[in-house]
Amino acid sequence: MSALTFDKSELGNLEYSLQREMLATDRIGGYMSTTIVCCNTRRYHGLMVAPIDDSGRTYVLLSSLDETVIQHDQTFNLALHRFPGVYEPRGHKYITDFEYTPTPTITYRVGGVILRKEMLWIHKRTQLMIRYTLVDAHSETRLRLRPFLAFRDKHALTHANMEADGHSYPAVNGVKCRLYGSFPWLYLQTSKPGTEFVPAPDWYYNFEYLQDLARGYEGHEDLMTTGYFETELKKGESIIFSASLDEMGSTKTIEEVFASSIARRTHKIDFLSCLEHSARQFVIRRPGGRTEVIAGYPWHGVSGRQSFVALPGITLLQEHKEDCIDVLDTEVRNMRDGMFAATASAAVAADAPLWFFWTLQRLGGTIGDEAVWNRYGGAMKEVLEAYRRGIAGRVALHGNGLVWASSDEIPLTWMNSMIGGRPVTLRNGYQVEVNALWYNAVRYTLELARSQGDKAFVKAWEALPERIENAFRELFALPEGYLADYVDETGPDKSIRPNMILACSLPYKPVDDRMRIDVIRTVRQHLLTPKGLRTLSPRNPLYRGSQEGTPEERDFASKNGSVWPWLLSFYVRACFDIDGDSFLPQAEEILANFEEDIQSYGIGSIGELYDADPPYAARGAISQAWSVGAVLEIYHMVLTRRPAPEKTKGSATRKTAAKRTAAKAGKTTEKAAKTPGKPAKDTAAKAATAGKSAAKTAAKSGKSGKKAAEPAAGKARKATAPSGGTKKKTMK
Repeated sequence: MSALTFDKSELGNLEYSLQREMLATDRIGGYMSTTIVCCNTRRYHGLMVAPIDDSGRTYVLLSSLDETVIQHDQTFNLALHRFPGVYEPRGHKYITDFEYTPTPTITYRVGGVILRKEMLWIHKRTQLMIRYTLVDAHSETRLRLRPFLAFRDKHALTHANMEADGHSYPAVNGVKCRLYGSFPWLYLQTSKPGTEFVPAPDWYYNFEYLQDLARGYEGHEDLMTTGYFETELKKGESIIFSASLDEMGSTKTIEEVFASSIARRTHKIDFLSCLEHSARQFVIRRPGGRTEVIAGYPWHGVSGRQSFVALPGITLLQEHKEDCIDVLDTEVRNMRDGMFAATASAAVAADAPLWFFWTLQRLGGTIGDEAVWNRYGGAMKEVLEAYRRGIAGRVALHGNGLVWASSDEIPLTWMNSMIGGRPVTLRNGYQVEVNALWYNAVRYTLELARSQGDKAFVKAWEALPERIENAFRELFALPEGYLADYVDETGPDKSIRPNMILACSLPYKPVDDRMRIDVIRTVRQHLLTPKGLRTLSPRNPLYRGSQEGTPEERDFASKNGSVWPWLLSFYVRACFDIDGDSFLPQAEEILANFEEDIQSYGIGSIGELYDADPPYAARGAISQAWSVGAVLEIYHMVLTRRPAPEKTKGSATRKTAAKRTAAKAGKTTEKAAKTPGKPAKDTAAKAATAGKSAAKTAAKSGKSGKKAAEPAAGKARKATAPSGGTKKKTMK
């Protein structure tokens, strides 16, 4: 049985079905996304959303496709659209079943007619195919298909205009359309010879996107239809509709492409296979040999920081080391003056290049340290030198060994929301996570340089780690028992935020055992939720528990309360480092909290962020790379620590992945133990002896679970996990 099950009795309930969105990608930058009843609720929804050039921009070409069943001269429109104040038509009332695997499939029943619809995005080409099968019928049945076209940037909306070309032009068993001359042709074809296309160009007005309106954006647009296909279907007969940027040469080719593509689809049968499938959707191949990571669907593009953070979870844990290497190679090829380009540059993201080193540490467990050094050693040294020289007048290495990052124009950390052109959380100065990453990067590069005989680099840099460590502890350690979020000219910022957990979970840690235990306790008490870590303690007056409201309100909440799953893997790793296998039950509970998420919001995936207050509603992008990567990381951490008989019985690939994860962890620990940087195993051992009583306190705190995570800000909150528009105007 599939892990993705849907209540058939609720499919006709729009409060249920419109909150569940599906996603399919072509692995080259295009995607299909809509709700499970095919009613678009966002401008980003569409049956074909794809790049048309090398700019990195994507465009909604085919917005939707209306199906109408015709029997005895009566028409039954199976589509569902929202117009101001009304749904029209209301085809969802005919839906009897929805399945997600191996490809999204909807079953309709209209009287004695049963029609099955299978939607398939073809990998590595911009092509959508939909197969309609007449499962049952007792009299003559005709099927009509009416495409609605947008031809606009996915971030924009389109409205009726005189420039759009509503004509259709002949193609093999279909037509080709192009609303504007700057776009390529879109070929609309079918697999059934003799299918008639009836030209009937019209604008339909005021399609309404409820999610856009709820998020405070404009949510109405007009769509063009150039006509419709119509054909008779016999019981048991199928017809395939194809929308593609390349013309299919024959009806037989359409059938062959569909058959071969659906045969290669994996079945999403359990929690792990759903996440692994979702992970593969983020890695895309661009023209010119570029391999990139889409940060999140449906609206995010490429983010250097998120690419580095997500890569180990979405590639290496599935033994897709080639994907990881190709993404890293793409970033390295774009380096100039020792710095990555675009969003991976420290000029706009002070921490992004330092995550590169963390990714390489994980890659080293797969290909070996020598291979990492041979391939990336030069880039590693160049990045460190760039920090030492200073970057864009915004990032500088100070004499105490710490990195100072400051800009009044843009926020330089991952807490980068803006309101009215100003950062929500400016955080200028020494940021705790930037300097934890800096320390880890220097220590790791020094270790590889020593093992590979680079004496010149070792001599030039070997004195720095101790200086960083001393300054870090002096500036960030607070008497209250946790780490400052950042330190500027006025002193430490004492806001309780999750960034300090990185100093306790990276392979090389600039803090001692006592501080790690105190940080974990503070995070458990103030920030931990079933879905991730809050970005601010509820005791802070700036705290916002909900992501609802205007764009400004949501941007403020996103970094002042909202929960981010990507941070959770670092929390879990820090706890395992301290508590060892005794933390396993809590880690398993954390993992279980996400199992229900793959059946709601973004089907088969994990979303971008959550509300900070119960019931922790999912918000933001429906599928986020570093969220999926984090949950996969936790899954493998749990898997490698379970007693052998309890390990998940899965494919050889999963077992191998578990062994590889365990070996990787062991290798990192063994290497790190050779240096005085206190990596995992050495630190855990010391915590078990010198810090025994403190560890007991932390373990006790951990047993309180969700209760300990609840806010104590004067509010009693119970921690419960969330179990027609105006019709057409004829063109003149």
